Amino acid sequence: MLDRLDLVRKQVAELEAARDLAVESEAAGQTERMIRQLARLRGVGVQTATVLVHEAFARSFRNARALGSYAGLTGTPYSSGNTQREQGISKDGNRRLRAAMVELAWMWLRYQPGCGLSRWFHDRLGGSRGRLRKVMAIALARKLLVALWRYLKDGIVPQGAELKPV
Repeated sequence: MLDRLDLVRKQVAELEAARDLAVESEAAGQTERMIRQLARLRGVGVQTATVLVHEAFARSFRNARALGSYAGLTGTPYSSGNTQREQGISKDGNRRLRAAMVELAWMWLRYQPGCGLSRWFHDRLGGSRGRLRKVMAIALARKLLVALWRYLKDGIVPQGAELKPV
């Protein structure tokens, strides 16, 4: 078991070294440039940026709705006769991307408190706690995914977002 653990640790170290080398190299491709661009934002690390780029931003999407649907961060309405209600998020999309975005949403609230998305979250939530806070974190993750997509696609920095010092 210890030999296996050592092997896994060595493999992880090699992967992290390759990731860091790809991001820092001058002759970087488009994905490496996107990773570098995302990692410039406060609250977004190199690992999270790598996951986001490889899972979502390396693909092309028609619009923000298609991107949210791919991530599995869209609602699932239920409509039968006069009954209409929301059943929560669909969870049909990319599981790794969805998990990374939910984690990033919580990190975004911590490291980007002055950003427009963070203010939207706190204004909408008010003083509520519990389940509503988790539901709103999913909504923030969807909005953040779209904002980061626009940041990479068009160069539009999310409103009020801070960049890391160079």
